[in-house]
Amino acid sequence: VMFKTIVEVKNLNKQFGKFTAVQDLSFSVGNGEIVGLLGANGAGKTTTIHMLLGLTKPTAGSVSLFGKDIERERVSILQRINFASSYVQLPYNLRVVENLKVFARIYGVREAGRKIDELLEMFEISHLKFKTSGMLSSGEQTRLNLAKALLNDPELLVLDEPTASLDPDLADKVRKVLKRVKQERKMTVLTTSHNMVDVAELCDRIIFMHKGNIVAQGSSDEVM
Repeated sequence: VMFKTIVEVKNLNKQFGKFTAVQDLSFSVGNGEIVGLLGANGAGKTTTIHMLLGLTKPTAGSVSLFGKDIERERVSILQRINFASSYVQLPYNLRVVENLKVFARIYGVREAGRKIDELLEMFEISHLKFKTSGMLSSGEQTRLNLAKALLNDPELLVLDEPTASLDPDLADKVRKVLKRVKQERKMTVLTTSHNMVDVAELCDRIIFMHKGNIVAQGSSDEVM
C-alpha cells in the first residue's frame, strides 16, 4: 500500500532527567519528499532521529512510519528503511567489501556482489573495495556508510549529518548522488544538518529546530 505520509510524528517529547531534548514536536514527511531537520548542535535533531528509529523511547507522543507504530512494529518497519550517520562507524577491522557483504546478508540483498559494486561506483569509492575500513579517511567512511544505507533499496532513508565530515566539493557530490538516487528509486529521505547550504540544496522542505522545538518550516527560501 502506498501511504501519502511516510513519517508521522505527533507531540513528541523526550526528557533526560530534568533536561528536555525534544518538546512537543509534530511534523510529517510525505512520500518521495526530501525533508531536512536543520538546527545547531543541541537542537534535538539526533534525539528525534533516534526516536524515529526506535533506538530511544519518547517520554510522550508517538512516531509512526508507513502508518505503523514504531514501538509495536519496529522489526517490520526497519526492514523498509535504512540509516547513515557521520557519527557511526562500520567495524574497523573488516575490509570495505566485507563490511558491505555482512550488511547485504542481514538485509537479504539479492545479487549482493553486483549491488555492492554499483554502490561503490556511485559514491566513487570502488578503489577502496579491499581496503580495511579503519584505514579510510572520515570522508571515505561517510561514503561507505551511505553505500551501506542504500543496500536494501530503502523506502525511507534516514541520514544524520550525512556530509558533516566532507569537504565542500565532496559534500556537493554526495548531495547530487542522493538527489539522483531519490528520483530513480522514488525514495523518501529525512536528513539532519546544522548547515543551511546542505539542506537548501538537497531538501524540498526544511524544519528548523531550536532547543527541541520547531521554530520555522517551509521551503529553504521561506525558512531563510
